[in-house]
Amino acid sequence: MTDITSTIARRTPQPSLLPDAEARKRLRRRRLMKDNASRWGISTAGFGVVFALALIFVYLFWEVAPILRGATVERLASHPLPVSEAQTQTVLIERYEELGLQYSDDGQVSFFELGSGALRSQLPIGVPQGVSISSFGSTEPGTQTVVHGLDNGQALVVRHDYSLSFPNGQRLITPKLTYPLGQAPITLDEQGQPLKLVAMESRTRGRAASMLAAITADNRLLVAELSTRSNLLTGETTVQSKRFELPAVPGEPVRLLVDKALRSLFVADSAGKIHYYDISQPANARLVASVDAGQGAAITAMEFLIGTVSLVVGTERGELSQWFLVRDEQNRYHLTRIRDFKGHGAAITSIAPEYNRKGFIVGDAKGQVGVHYGTSSRTLYLKSFTERPIERVAVSPLNGRLLVQDDQQVHVAELWNQHPQLSFAAMWNKVWYEGRSDPDYIWQSSSATDEFESKFSLVPLSVGTLKAAFYAMLFAMPLAIAGAIYTAYFMTPKLRGIVKPSIEIMEALPTVILGFLAGLWLAPFTEEHLPAIFSILLLLPVMMLLFAWLWTSVLPAGLRQRVPDGWEAALLVPIIIGFVWLAVAMSPLLEIWFFNGSMRQWFTDIGITYDQRNALIVGIAMGFAVIPTIFSIAEDAVFTVPRHLTQGSLALGATRWQTVIGVVLPTASPGIFSAVMMGFGRAVGETMIVLMATGNSPVVNFNIFEGMRTLSANIAVELPETAVGSSHFRVLFLAALVLLALTFVVNTLAEIIRQRLRTRYSNL
Repeated sequence: MTDITSTIARRTPQPSLLPDAEARKRLRRRRLMKDNASRWGISTAGFGVVFALALIFVYLFWEVAPILRGATVERLASHPLPVSEAQTQTVLIERYEELGLQYSDDGQVSFFELGSGALRSQLPIGVPQGVSISSFGSTEPGTQTVVHGLDNGQALVVRHDYSLSFPNGQRLITPKLTYPLGQAPITLDEQGQPLKLVAMESRTRGRAASMLAAITADNRLLVAELSTRSNLLTGETTVQSKRFELPAVPGEPVRLLVDKALRSLFVADSAGKIHYYDISQPANARLVASVDAGQGAAITAMEFLIGTVSLVVGTERGELSQWFLVRDEQNRYHLTRIRDFKGHGAAITSIAPEYNRKGFIVGDAKGQVGVHYGTSSRTLYLKSFTERPIERVAVSPLNGRLLVQDDQQVHVAELWNQHPQLSFAAMWNKVWYEGRSDPDYIWQSSSATDEFESKFSLVPLSVGTLKAAFYAMLFAMPLAIAGAIYTAYFMTPKLRGIVKPSIEIMEALPTVILGFLAGLWLAPFTEEHLPAIFSILLLLPVMMLLFAWLWTSVLPAGLRQRVPDGWEAALLVPIIIGFVWLAVAMSPLLEIWFFNGSMRQWFTDIGITYDQRNALIVGIAMGFAVIPTIFSIAEDAVFTVPRHLTQGSLALGATRWQTVIGVVLPTASPGIFSAVMMGFGRAVGETMIVLMATGNSPVVNFNIFEGMRTLSANIAVELPETAVGSSHFRVLFLAALVLLALTFVVNTLAEIIRQRLRTRYSNL
């Protein structure tokens, strides 16, 4: 009976133990569930951050990717020209890409539909009876003006134009011809010799005038300066002309061009040379120089790019090069070879400049079509288009259609060429821009003229970003790190409780306020008190060290003991205020004693450029914005150094400063380094301060007295004003991608270094 009772007692659960065991099991299960949820939640959030960052990269690259794409040409239609019996002089496309036109030497202009080749209209240009066309020339493409040289020494100037109407809601383009210099031909050669080459340009600025140039059959070079007057009542145009004969061309001329400034005349000869004439004063025109552009090969095509500054020269060997006038230190111009393009391998037969940018289309004797761009030095497309030699090419004013003519028919093609001016070379290397004496890094995204050469170098913006961050960190790092060390290790807890929150609350101050104060108060104040600023920056630390020496070595111990430990910094406040006041008060006297009354003028005299809003202003203003970030993180890192390390160092006989240098700083170095990198990232991405306090001048230098333009400020200024999808729009997104990549790389390196520092000093 006893055994049975004991067995039942052993098998019966103890009432007092069962609830506790079950409760512990439930608690463990809940804790495990919370741990798993926390682990998965934190992991998911971490991967979400990485995914979001990757999406930002993907989006930016998606917007930038079209820059990397070249041009494409797709044939749409082929058909015979409207006039095949006469010699074609040129083919062109109107701006709506609906009609093409053909000038022929029978004195007709034929307008035809691009898609079908059907003749829409045919108009006579008005060549006098018994006179034939002996040469042909065209002005800058956007003017829609051509000139015909006649075999009696005269020239006829014609402009093709269009009238728009909308019958039944459909657009109808009606071609027409106008005569900007009157319907009567203009006499160039009074001897009546045929004009075998002719060229013309009109000046668009200043006094309205035109210049006609021609080579006669007996190789005389003639120019005529033309001006027009229109009768407001009758509409009759009167042309006044002055004719001049220039020095003879030393060679057999094959091409003639006049720039629209009416200052330069270029003649290409059969030996591959270009002869440059100065015609700014036609009565005293002279041959300035002759250059060998073909390098032993004959020049087969030569045209101006938009703006008539750059010449594009093609040779019989298929070589392509760009030339323009470069001014030397003696104010003399030299025709200079600027860049070369990918060769075609066959004679260049036709060059068609684009209407609104520095690109051009090229056709050659092997039937290849090339799409090139001047500024970026890019060959975007070069492929065989037809099996027969190409005689002429034309591009539409909107750069969306090509017209390619061979000896049998004309071909219409669709052209995609959205961002030819952007390339790695143009954005990161020096580029030789028109009108410049040498290559340079330039950011200039817009201008008032259509022939503007866009300048998208990212080097000035990248240098400006690093320059602003460098001077801001140069100002902020010593103050923030030294302040953090003193506050965390030396300052009394009561004073630390006042100082630390006060500095941290500075981070909440809007940077636009700092930028406003820097631009409108600090910049003028600094300009007027330069000696005071340098005295404060350079001598104030010396004054503080001098005070420390007096406090520790000169003043009586009894006086020092009246000040509790950790409150010494409070004594520096009146010293600092007094020294700053003294520096400002002495500033005018220092300028008189040492800088002839003006320190700014003294800088200018010794060759140092001084701008009112400069890197010094940005360094001070942005430094105040960065100091709270660096101070807060560095102070926490120093304050959390284990007490047993510092107490052990002091117990072994080290002084407090030896302990700081040998124990505290190595242990806190990962946190201090993180603080510096956080501050640097803040400085790199800062927008409003640099926007308001730098002058936004994209220069490439580290002069502390000049301004800069940063990547972030440039995006803030220009992105709201640019057209969506334009080249300017894409390059701004590229700037954002560069800024993001820069901060990503810097932060990654900082984390690697921080982890190594933590591993190295973790055994202390």
